[in-house]
Amino acid sequence: MLAVTACPTGIAHTYMSAEALEEKAKQMGITIIVETDGSGGTKNAPTAKEIEECEAIIVAADKNVEMARFDGKPVIQVKVAD
Repeated sequence: MLAVTACPTGIAHTYMSAEALEEKAKQMGITIIVETDGSGGTKNAPTAKEIEECEAIIVAADKNVEMARFDGKPVIQVKVAD
């Protein structure tokens, strides 16, 4: 699974969301890669191969995220607080 977290200021919520997704994936025995788009810029962006191999994507963001790279994949979009 892949996830992207991002908020306009990118200080706390971006990273809190990433941690929550990683922890839940661990509890469920799911491998996850979480891209963060915070105050320091984009970190841990998945490769084209990782995107191709993933089963689904969660985008938890309150700002625009490049979505074209996920075409053809199931994507769930929610606010970062969700």
